[in-house]
Parts: sequence; C-alpha cells; structure tokens
Amino acid sequence: MAAAAPSSARRMSHTQFIELLRRRASCPRHGEALHAWALKSGAASHAPVANSLISFYSSLPRPLLAAAFAVFDDIPPAARDVASWNSLLNPLSRHRPLDALSRFRSMLSSSTVLPSPHSFAAAFTAAARAASAPAGTAAHALACKIPSAVSNVYVCTSLLNMYCKLGIVSDARRVFDGMPQRNSFSWSTMVAGYAAEKCSEEAFDLFRLMLEECPSEKSEFVATAVLSAVSVPLGLLMGEQMHGLIVKDGLLDFVSVENSLVTMYAKAGCMGAAFHVFESSRERNSITWSAMITGYAQNGEADSAVSMFSQMHAAGFTPTEFTFVGVLNASSDLGALAVGKQAHGLMVKLGFEVQIYVKSALVDMYAKCGCIADAKEGFDQLYEVDIVLWTAMVSGHVQNGEHEEALTLYARMDKEGIIPSKSTIASGLRACAGIAALEPGKQLHTQIVKYGLGLGAPVGSALSTMYSKCGNLEDGMSVFRRIPDRDVIAWNSIISGFSQNGCGNGALDLFEEMKMEGTIPDHITFINILCACSHMGLVDRGWEYFSLMTKDYGLTPRLDHYACMVDILSRAGMLKEAKDFIESITIDHGTCLWRIVLGACRSLRDFDVGAYAGERLMELGTGDSSAYILLSNIYASQRKWNDVERVRHLMRLRGVNKDPGCSWVELNSRVHVFVVGEQQHPEAENINAQLRRLAKHMNDEGYHSSSKLSFDEELGPLAESHEEDQLEWISAAYN
Repeated sequence: MAAAAPSSARRMSHTQFIELLRRRASCPRHGEALHAWALKSGAASHAPVANSLISFYSSLPRPLLAAAFAVFDDIPPAARDVASWNSLLNPLSRHRPLDALSRFRSMLSSSTVLPSPHSFAAAFTAAARAASAPAGTAAHALACKIPSAVSNVYVCTSLLNMYCKLGIVSDARRVFDGMPQRNSFSWSTMVAGYAAEKCSEEAFDLFRLMLEECPSEKSEFVATAVLSAVSVPLGLLMGEQMHGLIVKDGLLDFVSVENSLVTMYAKAGCMGAAFHVFESSRERNSITWSAMITGYAQNGEADSAVSMFSQMHAAGFTPTEFTFVGVLNASSDLGALAVGKQAHGLMVKLGFEVQIYVKSALVDMYAKCGCIADAKEGFDQLYEVDIVLWTAMVSGHVQNGEHEEALTLYARMDKEGIIPSKSTIASGLRACAGIAALEPGKQLHTQIVKYGLGLGAPVGSALSTMYSKCGNLEDGMSVFRRIPDRDVIAWNSIISGFSQNGCGNGALDLFEEMKMEGTIPDHITFINILCACSHMGLVDRGWEYFSLMTKDYGLTPRLDHYACMVDILSRAGMLKEAKDFIESITIDHGTCLWRIVLGACRSLRDFDVGAYAGERLMELGTGDSSAYILLSNIYASQRKWNDVERVRHLMRLRGVNKDPGCSWVELNSRVHVFVVGEQQHPEAENINAQLRRLAKHMNDEGYHSSSKLSFDEELGPLAESHEEDQLEWISAAYN
C-alpha cells in the first residue's frame, strides 16, 4: 500500500507539489503517495502536475514507463501542452525509441500543439537509436519549417548526432556547416561521426578547423573524439600531435583522455608508448587496464596481456567484458588453457558469460587450446550462433588436426543457411588441404564464386594451397595468378605447393619472380625454398639461400631452417657434415635435428653416424618410438645384442609406444579413413576379404613382401624369447 501523503499536502499549491515531487524523485513510494494525493484532490488533471508525474516515473533508476503512459493518457487531450508531450518523448527516446517515434507522430496529428525544439531533439535521438533514417529525415524536413528549431544549437547537435549514428556523415557535415552556432558537443559529435566511419584525416582536419575558428571549445570530449578517430595503424603521427596538445592544455587530468591515449598507441602498435601513458596515469580505472590488455593481445604480446590481467586482478579492479575478450584472445595465442579457465571462472562469477562476443572468445580459446569438447559445449549453449562462432569452431577443429570434423561442421552450417565469411571459407579450405579432399575443396570454390567473396586475403591463398596440397598445381597456379595484390602469404602458398609436389625448379623460379615484384620474403618463404633445394639435392644453392635470409633480409634462422639444412646435407649423403653442423648450432633444437640424421643413416647404411645420432636422441629423452626402433636395428645389424636389449629396455622404461599409422582415400566425394589395428570402417569385412584375395594373387605371381630394413642384411640369431618382438619392431618401423 502506498505511503500516506503528509497532511500539509492537502493545502499544497501546484508549484509546491511539483517542488516536493522533485525532491522525492529517487523514492518510488513517496512519489506514489504524492500521485495518490494528486488524484484525490483533482490536481492530476492539471497539465503542470501531470507533467511532473510523467517526468518522475520516467526518471526513476528503473523507469516505470507504464505508469508514465497512464498519467499522460489521463490528461484531457485539450489540456495537453507541448511540455506534456516532451515529458513523455524525452525518456521514450532513450529507452523505447520506436514508441517515441510513434508518440511524436501522434503529437503532430493533434491540432492543439506544435512541436518545440526539445520535441525535435527527442525525435532525432529516437531515430538514431532505432536506426530509422526515414523517420529521422522526415523529422528533419519538418524542423526546417520551424525557425526556432533549426537555429537551436541543442536541436542541431541532436540532428548532427542522428546522421552520424546512422552512418550518413555527408549529411551530418552539411548540417554541421549550416549551424549558426556551435559548442564543444557539436564539434566532438562531428569528429566522433568521422571516427565511426574510419575517416581519420577528415576528423583531424575538422579539429584543426576548430582550433582556428574557436580554440576555446577545446575540451576532454573533443580530445577523446579526435583520439578515437586517429586510433588506426596509419594515424600515429596525428595521435602524437594530439598527445602534445593534450599535455599543453592540461587535459591529461581526465581519465577518459588517458584511456583514449592508451587505446590510440595500442592500435598503432606502439605498446611502449601506451605503457608509458598507463604508468603515468594518476587515476586508472577498469577501462585503462582493459585498453592495455587488449592492446597487448592484438599486438602479439600475449604474455604481457596475461601478466597485465593478473596485475589488474591483484590491484582490485573489476574486469569488464572487453578485458575478458582480451585475456581470452591472449590465452588462445599462447595455448594457455589454465589461464583461460581461470578467466572463464571469474567471468561466470561476474555474469559476463552470456554476452555473445565474450562467449565467442571463450569458444575460440577452448578450440585453439585443443579442448574441442569444451568449445562445443559452449557453442551448443548459445541460442543464436553468429558466423564468428561458427568460424571459431571450424577453425578450432582444423588447428587440432580434426579436418573431417571441421568439414562436417561446415556442412551443418551450410545446411542451416548460414552464409560463410571469408575466414570460414578459408578454414574450410585448410581442412580440405589437410586431408587432400579435392572434391569438397571444389565445392567451397563454387561458394566463393556464389557469394562473391573474391580471391583477396585470406581466401585466395587458402584456395591456392588447397589445390596445391591436392596435387592440382595447374588450378593452384591459376588461382594464384588471379589473386589481387598478392602478399607474402599468397606467394608462400604457391611456392610451398610446387616444393611439396616435387617441382623444385618451379618453386625457385617463383621465388625469383616474387623478389622481382618487390614482395619481401619471410621465414616461411625460406623454409619452402630450402625444402625445394633438399628435394633436388642442391647443396650449394641451399647454403646460398640460408646465408641470403640473414645477409639480405635480416631474418634470424629458426629451428625449421636449421632442420632444412640438415635435411639437405643428409639427403646428399653428407652425414658427417650434417653432424658437425648440428653441433655448431647455438639455439636449443631438442631432438628433431638428430632424428633427421638418424633417418638418413638408415637409408645410407652409415652405422657410425647413425649410432651417434641415436645415442644423442636417447640422452635427450626422445619420445619418438621410431628413433628407438631405428637405433635398435642399427645395433642388431652390427650384432651388438647387449645394446639392442639396452635400447629396448629404455623404450619400455620410458613408456614409449608407436603411434598407429593412418591413411585415407577419397572415393565418390567421400573421404574414407583407415587406422592400423582398427576395424571400424562399415565395409571392413569386405575390405579384408579383398586384401586376402589380393595377397593370395600376389603370392601366386611369385611376389613376396619384405619388411627388412636397408641397414639390415641379416639380423643373425636372436634369442628365441626376443625373436618375435624383434620382427614386430622391424615390421612396425618399415610400415
């Protein structure tokens, strides 16, 4: 029951009532009590009293718009003045813009009042929030007929904001240029409009015009708007000039300006400058921390992003949804599942998990960290799945080597009528390339044409790679030649295709063409070139390219480049040179380089270097089962049975097992997968019957398979207890 109105209220005038209601505006119970008195005394039928009640109900922390409607509807139509309509239009424009536009049309239909400047301001605000350009332009046309409206700076700024929010900056600029009077909000609104449309130069030129015409209008609002406009990779110079002016004018005292500076430097890739602003900030808030975390994540400094998130939490600041997106993206880049799970737990506690862009980052994090089941659980919980989430899931399957699952999910997405983005198509093409599935890849190519996605990044490179990985170099090259503005990724894809398909000369020719076009090679380019040299046995040329990457391009060799050089030397039979080269390398190379040498020793029958490489692998604690098998077979070939037993014992002690072999074949647009030791294929029984028939036919023709390694002329007499295991090892290594 509403609280009783004070006895003095019975003798209140309308002015006293309005003043008392204004004082009690934050307390619904007191307002309702005063409303009850107004109804009982008949004061509610008077427009000023009713208007104050409408304003009271609509300005509560949780607006009671239904009550405001009821009060408005109780006012006799003839008694409603323009203030009555404005009291209703102003809150509706912020909370229910479509209702505001409807009420504005009703106001125009009444013959008792004409809209005031505040009426038009509310209509423009509602049109902007409802994204209704027709309603906004109609209100603008009507306002032009009322001189008091178009000459009012408040109304013109609202109109300017409407066109900017609708993305019609050309009309916004015409309104701005025609304004008889401007204030700092007008300037900042126009600058923000340019910023929203990524027109950084126009925004900066407008700011310079403001400095010439009315330098007194400089404010924190204008400064943040300009910084937002120049927060693009090429806007650093303009941003630095703004920074200097901000310091000169003393605007760094505003935390919003400091936050904008941090964001500007972060988006320009200058995290050192961003950190300097952050460190010198007198009053940080959650937005300041979020700007740094997001900046680190977007600039490839994931470690710093995670560290900054920990510092933020320790400092007692509450993360925002943008903070979580940044730290989840950093966790994805690092593969830091533990950090991602901690962020997930805090996110659930704070209630941010339901937001779509946070959920997208969460799904992406779990997918990239290899937790596809958790990613799928989050994916399936969403009622509305956008293309970003579909892409995250498809990409997650591809990154975890689950190419068939990726294609199955893509097919499900296509069946549900979701139009793929360029990133989705690229992920699907990478899945096709991973299992050499040419027909599904061709179907994706038709979708590229159907949806007009073009061959720009990342689609063109992914399509060229798909054709090349499927052995179709002709179509891969055709796609490559039609890629507009070919970047280093596009060149790498086609060079890799030629290299992997045994066309080394073609790969080297493409590399020379790439240099002539002015594209600067990267680390991946040189890996492909060195692989081509390895396949063709070009030792001297390989050394030339290895030196070239450091001498001409300033690229420090990585483990993959050293591996290519070891492979070049090993394939050429220069095993001692390969051994010496490995021992001269200063970076930590683990076990992979010695594994390459060991594999080459098997083919070239070099027992000494092979035994040395194998023992180095044993010392490093390799978990590669084939290394144990090859070393054991080397010792068996030399009849060193004690060493054979030692290696086998070491393998058992370390729990090393051979991974089963896997192969697949595409037949009638369907990919069939086969794994050693499994009988899960639906046609397994028929396949086995055919294999037995073929084996019998081969034996009848006099063909006998051999599981003997090239090292091994004759294994010699093994102890009976070891003979079965040894033959099993040899067969496993060969297969």
